[in-house]
Amino acid sequence: MNKKLIFLLVIFLIGGYIVYDSATLPKTSDLKGNFKEVATYRNENNTGPITRIYAVSVGEPIMEEMKKYGDLMPYTKYGTTTVYFFNAAKPVPANLTSTEPHFDEKYEDNVIAVYKKDQNGGVEFGIER
Repeated sequence: MNKKLIFLLVIFLIGGYIVYDSATLPKTSDLKGNFKEVATYRNENNTGPITRIYAVSVGEPIMEEMKKYGDLMPYTKYGTTTVYFFNAAKPVPANLTSTEPHFDEKYEDNVIAVYKKDQNGGVEFGIER
């Protein structure tokens, strides 16, 4: 075989692997629990730390699946990502704000768990806020 054909074959195989690998990455829709992202907040600051906050309703509160969901959410180095998991059978906030507690206090009792990833990549996950 000539070198050009071998080179093209190698490029084709590498491209095929990249497409396959990208298409088989885990997604939040692959998880058990009937997750539905209800509200999001992202600060306008593009020059400093990025703050992301999510309110997610959960049909089946499985702690392991909720942690996986949090791990799959976007994260920026030196930024923070917070995910509030709410019982889908109860009211869920439609809007989030930048200041604590990030949503109206009337929804506080509906929080099942909170996932927080801090500026250093450290993860806190649990029932308590």
